[in-house]
Amino acid sequence: MELNGIKPADGAKHYKRRVGRGIGSGLGKTAGRGHKGQKSRAGGYHKVGFEGGQMPLQRRLPKRGFKSQSLQFNAEITLTSLERLGATEVDLLTLKQAGLVGELIKVVKVIKTGALTKSVKLTGIGATAGAKAAIEAVGGSVA
Repeated sequence: MELNGIKPADGAKHYKRRVGRGIGSGLGKTAGRGHKGQKSRAGGYHKVGFEGGQMPLQRRLPKRGFKSQSLQFNAEITLTSLERLGATEVDLLTLKQAGLVGELIKVVKVIKTGALTKSVKLTGIGATAGAKAAIEAVGGSVA
């Protein structure tokens, strides 16, 4: 390889379109802008969503609902999944390693779905009133 042989990869560079350079270029006279109107003139354009003064779509449609961004860090697990896990002491790290909750999760709550037969000690994990009663009924604890 010599310095005079170096060139960019195929397709890495392309020529700018030269408009308004005569009829033979295919982009002469109006330079692909058509005739008259706001879009044909220099500096003439409008903001995104502008509909010529008509009430824009984003303002015509009703506002509906709200999705909290903090909910992406919350998770819930069932009594059935705790039973399947088979661990006697369960904390957030145990659940992440078992793949029951995602890596970004910071708050976990146990809900009363299914049944629990083994004693489980929860540390740093919340539980609903029904789930707490079910866990304590089999000799477990929620801390």
